[in-house]
Amino acid sequence: MEENDVIQSLAALAQPVRLRVFRALVVAGPAGLTPGALSEQLVVPATSLSFHLKELTHAGLVSQERDGRHLVYRAAFARMNGLLHYLTEHCCQGGACEVSAPDASSCPHC
Repeated sequence: MEENDVIQSLAALAQPVRLRVFRALVVAGPAGLTPGALSEQLVVPATSLSFHLKELTHAGLVSQERDGRHLVYRAAFARMNGLLHYLTEHCCQGGACEVSAPDASSCPHC
């Protein structure tokens, strides 16, 4: 992942509603959520939600797919994992880390 991509992703997540939307999509997994479900779950007006989904999509953190009459949004797990890898690539100067991280292998989407 390039530095500019990392900056774009972090900038997109550096807003409370967008962070909540992204986390809700991560929890939803590959099934994703419709804007209506997200709006209801997060208590965010549809017009605001549309703006935030556009920003997350532009940053590559969210994908959008049409399913009949509905749009379904999903977290872009590959992009999320690329961002996490970039941020932790040189953790502890290549040595064993003292901080134990959650086991990513237990997540079927990661």
